[in-house]
Amino acid sequence: MRSHKLVAALALAGGMVAPVLVATGPAHAAGSCRVDLYDIDANNVAERDGQDELRFKVDGNLFPKFGAKYFAMRSGDDGDPADFGNPTTLLVGTENVSFDLREVTPPIIGEGDSLGSAIAHGTTCAGLAVGATTTETTIVDGHDETDYTYTVRLKLTGQ
Repeated sequence: MRSHKLVAALALAGGMVAPVLVATGPAHAAGSCRVDLYDIDANNVAERDGQDELRFKVDGNLFPKFGAKYFAMRSGDDGDPADFGNPTTLLVGTENVSFDLREVTPPIIGEGDSLGSAIAHGTTCAGLAVGATTTETTIVDGHDETDYTYTVRLKLTGQ
């Protein structure tokens, strides 16, 4: 008789553990992505001198970090990830991450002013297999001293 109670207790305990495993499965299945700056094109810059001095703020970090503290762009310029110190972050689950494009004013280089953000979407990341890649394109535009427009591409890689 006691063995029936023990079996029943074990079955009940197993029944309580199974939903926990099921509940943690989808969160893991949502996956994660490495998000890298892939490309930036200056369509139109905001400065009267014809160039913007730019940085990216990603997860509280400013890029470029070392060496040059900004990257100057003129209308028509094409910027590469290395020009900005290869900004990267990790996107986990369904939350979005932003790459905030910032204009600085030399000679004092700080955080500068936000021109807008390129967004990597968690929903896009969730659909990527490990090692698969896709890019998301954002047009960052506005009016500061003059109109400005940048095309920013982020590369998402399934982890």
